[in-house]
Amino acid sequence: MKLKELAERIGCTLSGDGSVEITGVAGIEHATNEQITFLANPKYAHKVKSTKAGAIIVHASAGDVGLPALLSENPYLDFARALEQFYQPPRPEPGIHATAVLHSTANVGPDASIGAYCVIGAGVRIGRRAVMHPHVVIYDGCQIGDDFTAHSGVCVREATRIGHRVILQNNVVVGADGYGFAKNMDGSHYKIVQSGPVVIEDDVEIQSVSNVDRATVGETRIREGAKIDSMVQIGHACDVGERSIICSQTGLAGSTVLKSDVLLAGQVGVSGHLTIHENAVVYAQSGIGGDVEAGAVMSGSPAFDAATWRRAVAAFPKLPAMVRAMRQLEKRLAALENRRFKEEE
Repeated sequence: MKLKELAERIGCTLSGDGSVEITGVAGIEHATNEQITFLANPKYAHKVKSTKAGAIIVHASAGDVGLPALLSENPYLDFARALEQFYQPPRPEPGIHATAVLHSTANVGPDASIGAYCVIGAGVRIGRRAVMHPHVVIYDGCQIGDDFTAHSGVCVREATRIGHRVILQNNVVVGADGYGFAKNMDGSHYKIVQSGPVVIEDDVEIQSVSNVDRATVGETRIREGAKIDSMVQIGHACDVGERSIICSQTGLAGSTVLKSDVLLAGQVGVSGHLTIHENAVVYAQSGIGGDVEAGAVMSGSPAFDAATWRRAVAAFPKLPAMVRAMRQLEKRLAALENRRFKEEE
């Protein structure tokens, strides 16, 4: 594809030779003269001088970068759109595989692709253009919208409600029992029925080996546009806000509420029955034990203001020397005090 054509397809302004032939997209350090790369973060601008790319996507304000460019107001987004011009994940042909098992009361919309050994339970409703790769299981009573994609190993438990354009990557479990037990008088644990379904709204994606628990009562809800990374645990009755980002190995204990546009980095632990408010950011490996204000940036375990945390972390390696100095000062002060005491005698 000519660079000029790519510019037209993704709506960027062409700067330089539009006849350059582009065969793909690559990172700035690995691109060849037939590939287009991108610069989204100015701190990597020095790498443009050494790239072998045939063209680059840069911010509209970048000026002359020394090679043909597509000028963009959002280079990272337009990189993603350019990538789509050269690669689309393979989509299975519509149809139901002979080994798939569909209950007689299940209703699957037109143009669906149901792979080998899939199982769809009683009363299930699935919208148009669903893609279910082999070994997907949908329990009884689930309601699923259009353009649903479930990769191999996905399990969607009973009465789950899923909106449009939801993607579940391999081995995601939606609607497994929440972790709820009451203690008997003899110390044994009595299982609490988990009666509340999971609700996943439109345009949600959940990455591999993540789990969203059903609720004891009420519901667990993942709101529109939220993106959940691999190996994440969403506990019972949690409410994950619109467009929130939850990174790998994060765990939300039961009844956690995330408001819209929250970002939880990797390995964040959140104790339950609390609220993290709009636009809050929590750095990796932080422990959240109470409510977080809107727009706050938190770090540490237990977590507190990230700017204060950075100063504290910078001081931490100096603590042994500070302790030694303090002990030396204490000894000197004690010696001076003893000398003064003797002189007064």
